[in-house]
This record gives sequence, structure tokens and C-alpha cells, in this order.
Amino acid sequence: MPKRSQVGTKYVRKKMLRIGLVCPYSLTIPGGVQVQVLGLARELRKMGHEARVLGPCDGPPPEPFVTPLGNSLPTAANGSVVPLAPDPAAALRTIRAINDESFDVLHLHEPIAPGPTVTALLVRLAPMIGTFHAAGDIAWYGRLSKGVNWIADFLDARAAVSPQAKELAYRYLGGDYEVLFNGIENDLYFRDDSSRGATNAVFFCGRFEPRKGLAVLLEAFEKLADGTELWVASDGEGIDALKAKYAHDPRISWLGRITDAEKIDRLARCAVFCAPSLHSESFGIVVLEAMASGAPVVASALDGYKNVATDEVNALLVEPGDAVALSEALTRIIDDKQLATRLRLGGLERARELSMRHLAEIYVEIYHKVLERESVDPDHHPKSRIVRMFSDRVLRKPQFS
Repeated sequence: MPKRSQVGTKYVRKKMLRIGLVCPYSLTIPGGVQVQVLGLARELRKMGHEARVLGPCDGPPPEPFVTPLGNSLPTAANGSVVPLAPDPAAALRTIRAINDESFDVLHLHEPIAPGPTVTALLVRLAPMIGTFHAAGDIAWYGRLSKGVNWIADFLDARAAVSPQAKELAYRYLGGDYEVLFNGIENDLYFRDDSSRGATNAVFFCGRFEPRKGLAVLLEAFEKLADGTELWVASDGEGIDALKAKYAHDPRISWLGRITDAEKIDRLARCAVFCAPSLHSESFGIVVLEAMASGAPVVASALDGYKNVATDEVNALLVEPGDAVALSEALTRIIDDKQLATRLRLGGLERARELSMRHLAEIYVEIYHKVLERESVDPDHHPKSRIVRMFSDRVLRKPQFS
């Protein structure tokens, strides 16, 4: 394997990096951050880098390159229940995995979420990049601001997936952030367009939470023509009440939680994808997935979704919570095939701009920059107490000559 070397203070780039991507959320439970972490790892591996993902898993790891860190515990955050692993057992597994793998760099997603990412920050076994995803009201930010927000200073570089994510992180942690984006693996989503328009189906996909706006979509759907269908791929506490309320409408298919393969299949066949969220969306990854699949999109005019979608260019955007406007937008796309085609093509172009390959290339540049800095100033971040106590057992010992 090629090694780092230093000529004077010049860092010589390795052809292959050992990259550890750490995710605080269970990798076996669907979620936007999990999709990003796994997708980025796949793309980095295609580029020739040895990328591994470390995170909780409630079942078999979803990919061979995943190192499971134990089960997760449901935790309330931002109107959701997120699967975190803040227990001591997960912390010990995290430390051991990071040491055993001797990564060149660690890439922490949601760096201050309780669990493996905070453990990695505190131990500091390698240079670290942090990507901040969250927007809205996140409980752990408030707790960190009361005396322990200094742990974010151990990051060598910070990125945010959107201006909204940057604003939240900066408000509590300060620091400098590069605003990037969430990437999309276009090859996974694109399908032959021959089946498009075979049904007049509206597709909704996501966890059931009030902020996701499913109740508004159901109210809007009542106003649509009899020939339309609604596919609801969602489950969660409270959804049974909506099922009972709309049990009289045979046009609605309640699919529950579906696999990624079925989601991609339905995105390829639906007439329109709808994302009617009410608030607290950091980045419209579900919107981007629909665009990459060639599905016309109707979404709420939230700042998070506007990071991806532009009204009348690659989507129709309506005011959050406005069932009448939502119904009208859905009807426009279903009835106007020319409009649907224009939005579909605009969406495919936007998905190409936000490709995972492009994002991976940007991150590789960031990885090299922090390694260059380490080569010049290896003590930029002092070693943690744990590392000092067990320095003879730490496997990563950078050599720059």
C-alpha cells in the first residue's frame, strides 16, 4: 500500500485512503443520514479508497463494508424518534473499531449526536471531518451549549448539507462550515421511462410523523378525480387513526414500510411524487430521489426543499399546510403531460448536478487537506487522555518521512 510521505513540509498524496465514516443512527433503519453515509462509502470505494462505515445495526449489517456497533435505542429528536446508540458498550466498540482499522481520516456524520460520533470526537485517534445534517429543534444541541460545545473544536474541518444545517450548527457551536449538499446515486434510481404514466398514482414515502404532512396530503387527495390513486409508504405511531379516517376511500393503498427496491420501482411508475412536509426539513433528499427516478415532484415550499427544487423548473412548490394548493398542483401535473415531462427532465438534470460522485470528489479533497495539515502540525489537536494512557496500544502512528 502506498504510504504518506513528507518532503520538507510537503504532503505527498496517497492513491488510496483508509476512510472511516461514522454514523450515529442505526444503519438498518431507513433514514436520510444513513442513506448518505452508505451511498458516500459506496462511491468512495468505486474511486479506489478503502471506506468503511461504523454505526449501530439492529440486525445484519446492510453492506459488507459496515462494522456494526450494537443495537440502537429510540430517542426523540426534532419531532422524530431516531435510533441512536449512546450506551457504554457502543462507545467501547467504537474505540476498538477505530483503533483496529487505523484509518487515515474519520468522517463523522452528525458529529455531536449522542453515541459513536461523540466517542470518536473525544478519543481523537485520527484527523476528523464533521458533516452536519440536522435543522430545526434538536435536543442535544441545547445540552451541548451548556458547557460541552468545545468538543466540536476537535474537528479538523466542518461541512453542512444546507444553509439551514449550517445555521443550526453555528448557532450552538460557532466555527467555519463549508456548505455542500446531499448526494444522489443516480445509477440506483434511473429506470426506463416506458412505464411512466401507466397509472395516475400519487406517491408518498416517509416515516409517519405529523411534520411530514401526510394528513394534509390526504385532505388534498379527497379533491382529486376518481381515476387517481394514492400510494402511502409509511408507518409509525398514530398512522392507524388516519387509516381509519380514510378507510372509505378504495383509491388509497396503505403500503406500510417498503424496501428500497420497491420504493425505486414505485418512483419509476408513479405519475407524481409528493413531499408535503410542514417544517424542519434540512435538505430535500426524498425530493432528490424522486427527481433521479424521473418522477415529477410536488413539494412544500420549505427552505430545505428549495435547496433542491425550483418552482416551475423541476417541481411545483406550494405553501406548507395548504391542502387546496396541494390538490391543484397535483391535478396540474396529472392532467398536463407536457408540464409533467418538463418537470421530469428538469429534475433529472438537477439530480445529475447533485451526484454522489461529485460529492465524494469534494470530500476527498477535504480529506487530503486535513492530512496535509497533520503532516505539518501533527500536534494540531492534542491527544486525548485515553490515547495518552494507552499510547502503546494505539495502532495509528502517522509516518511522514
